[in-house]
Amino acid sequence: MTPAERDARGPLRKIGEVAKRSDIAVETLRFYESRGLIEPAGRTASGYRLYDDSVFERLAFVKKSQAVGFTLDQITWIIAEAREGRRPCVEVRQMARQRLNELDEKLTELRRYRRDLKRTLDAWDREGEKEGMICGLIEGLDAVVVRPLSGRAGRRRPSERSKP
Repeated sequence: MTPAERDARGPLRKIGEVAKRSDIAVETLRFYESRGLIEPAGRTASGYRLYDDSVFERLAFVKKSQAVGFTLDQITWIIAEAREGRRPCVEVRQMARQRLNELDEKLTELRRYRRDLKRTLDAWDREGEKEGMICGLIEGLDAVVVRPLSGRAGRRRPSERSKP
């Protein structure tokens, strides 16, 4: 290891070694760096990123933050606040509370979707086969009887939904 690859914080590691030890892809590490989630401690003379061991603590923080539902934007903000010497714990609790509320809303939406889908499936079971160009069962549905799970185009808010 050259002097440039060692500093007071211990050995400096190239991005490939960090990726291998952390089980995070090199491309992801570069993305994290571009977002300000991690920072190289320096570079080799040929321009390779070098990281000290604190990168592993930072990556663990990112993973834990994601595990409780924080977005990368939120994690970036939290890290930036800490870099500025502020403790963002009050805001972190507020963000977590907001995420919990969003999850509760999603669960309500999923229960509604399940109920609607069950009702539709029960009706189809009673009806059996139905003639149509592709599938008469689907073609015979009202405009919006059941809602899709994904957020793709065509999704409607609960207030816009037709009642079965």
